[in-house]
Amino acid sequence: MFCSPGGRTSVTNYPLAPGYQVNVRRGPSTDSELIKVLPQGTSVQIRCQTRGETVSGPCGTTDVWDSIAPGQYVSDAYVKTGTSGFVAVRCAG
Repeated sequence: MFCSPGGRTSVTNYPLAPGYQVNVRRGPSTDSELIKVLPQGTSVQIRCQTRGETVSGPCGTTDVWDSIAPGQYVSDAYVKTGTSGFVAVRCAG
């Protein structure tokens, strides 16, 4: 199962799953350093995506992680992209 993006206004901005605060990590793993927490109602711009630790969340279970800024990742399990696959280019390296 995956979350529908709903009323997004841009092809690169995606809302977080409603009712959730989302951890931003240094890398694509829950063991990576916690950088900050995004508040409920936040939308994120996905720069690129990569595979990492498998996480279960309101938008499904996935190993896809979204890079929202250099060195900042959120699990795609908490982002309403409308698909269980990639919606952006793969991160280099």
